[in-house]
Parts: sequence; C-alpha cells; structure tokens
Amino acid sequence: MKHALSILICLLLLHWQSALAAEPLPPELIKKTNVAAAPNKIQGPLQCAAFSPYVGNLSPDNGPAPSRELIDQLLDKLVKETPFRCIMTYGVTGGLEYTFAAAEARHLKVISIIWLDKDIAANTKSIESGIDVAKAFPNTIVKLSCGSEVRTRHGYEFDGEITRCIDDLHKAGVTQPITTIDTWWEWCDRKTPCKPTIFAKKVDWIGANIFPWWENKHADLYPCTTASQAANFHIARLKDLRKTYRKKDVIVTEFGWPSGPKGKSEKNIHTKQQCGIASKKNQLLVVNQTFKQLAKQKWSGVVFEAFEENWKPSNEGNFGKYWGLCQGKPPYSCQKGLAIK
Repeated sequence: MKHALSILICLLLLHWQSALAAEPLPPELIKKTNVAAAPNKIQGPLQCAAFSPYVGNLSPDNGPAPSRELIDQLLDKLVKETPFRCIMTYGVTGGLEYTFAAAEARHLKVISIIWLDKDIAANTKSIESGIDVAKAFPNTIVKLSCGSEVRTRHGYEFDGEITRCIDDLHKAGVTQPITTIDTWWEWCDRKTPCKPTIFAKKVDWIGANIFPWWENKHADLYPCTTASQAANFHIARLKDLRKTYRKKDVIVTEFGWPSGPKGKSEKNIHTKQQCGIASKKNQLLVVNQTFKQLAKQKWSGVVFEAFEENWKPSNEGNFGKYWGLCQGKPPYSCQKGLAIK
C-alpha cells in the first residue's frame, strides 16, 4: 500500500508540474481517483449523440457560456426522452469541462473532443485541460479526439497542432484511445480509392464524419443520396475506411439528417440536382436505419446531434439549426420513436 501511495504521489507531482501554466479544473470537478487508472473497458459498440449545450440564444462564438444548470437540464432531458447513454462533446474549456462531471453523475460514457483552431494559445489551453479531464474521469471519458474537422476547415495548415495535441496526450500518460476527427473524405486523403493519411500511424482509432446531405450539395463524386439511401451510404464509406485502416477501430463520429425546413432540399453545385428532403420523418428514418445497420456490424456510431442549435444558420445556412433530435428551446422535447439497436 505504501509503495502504491508513493507512486501515486509521484505521478501527481509530475502532472501538476506539467500543468502549472494551464488554468486548472475547479476543485469540485476533479475526482478523487488514481490519475493513472485505466478506463473501464467498453462493453459492446457505442451508440452516442453529439452533445453541444449552445441552445436558445447561446453561441460558442460570443456571449455567455452554457451554465451548469443548463447542462444538467439538457442531459436529464436526453436521458429521459432518448435511448442514448453516450455523448460526444466539443470542448474542454470555458465551462464545458463541467459536462464530464454531469455525464458521470448520469452514468453516461463520453467521447471528448479537444477543440483545435487558429488560436495557438487557446489550443494549448485546450490540450492541457483535455489532459486534466481525461485523467480526472477515466471511467467516463472513453475516447478522445484532437480536433474536429480541422483539415476540412483549414486544409493542412494546422496539421502540426493536431500532431502536437496527440503527442502531448501520449506524453502525459493519457490512457484513453486518441484520434483526430474529420470527414471520411479527409481520412481517405481526398482520394478514391481511399488512401491513408499522415495520421494513420499516430492515432489509435479513426473518427469519420459522414453526411450525404452535404455531399448532395457540394460533392461531384456522390451528388445524390436520398434519405432512404443514407444508411447504406454511411456503411459503404465505413467499409472503405476499414479496408484502408485494417488495424484500427473505425467509428462514424457524426451522421444525421435535418428535420427542416420541412420539404426543403439543397441543390448540388455541380449537377444542379436536388436530392434529399428535410423532414422529421426523414430524420428519424436516417437515424434509425443507420443505427440498425451499425448494430448488425457491431460498429459504434454518433448521431449529429442531440439538441438544435440556433446559432448554426450563420455557418450552415437555413438547414443549420435543424439537425437536433431535441428542440433547442424549452421544453427541449425530443423526437419520438428513436431506436438505436
């Protein structure tokens, strides 16, 4: 016992020295746990919902952060009205770090994304906080990602930041599997047939976002996928990636379909086709069929997203705020009939 205690003290001292420059987690969020403890093994595939608490008038770009009370309220609604017992989160700073304590209290598993962007200092803070929460919640945070769609947003400009994040997490002794999440096209190195990227040997798993809805607007390779075809599209892209990354676990980390504006569609910029109709019925069809096919394969998946976000149209047009399975305003009611197995 004394030997184990000495090891624990040494590990804590090393961790504190490396994190002096970081803004520490609030004391009440740090679990009294062995920071070197390995996370529980996952029993079976993960069926998760992407969780962002920027509902109502909140925006990640400006204004106040989501309160703890709001995060609690949203997670309670998700647990009560949907079958999801796993979430994927999009940040570890600015109040979002409370999400992990809230998730653990509700016995939810978490895929945690360390947000990376242009601000290098902010990236450093996120990486340091990501290390802290990964060690504080080893039984709740089951997987980590260094960034989300960094290449999609910035090309190859910040590949070094992704690499720095992955390396820092490994050096800090983080035990959870690590990746960087991006679109299936980026994981195919923007090639067909699919080819591995420079991150192939650095990551422990592959997190791929697959959205036939946006392919219908922007792609010339797959310009026309209807709601009834979407699940097959998701599985086909996953099979391509699994052939390319044979020794890695491959997860669809975002998929979904907008519920509105009802009856509307996007026009493909290359073919001028309009394929795919937004509606609650089609959203439910895509989500349920995809989870059904994932279950047959015993693969994990993350639906995008749990709650509607009203700030999204500024980035994604009229369809941006309709991806949530639950409303983005009180009483935050969720879609009925969700079946994830």
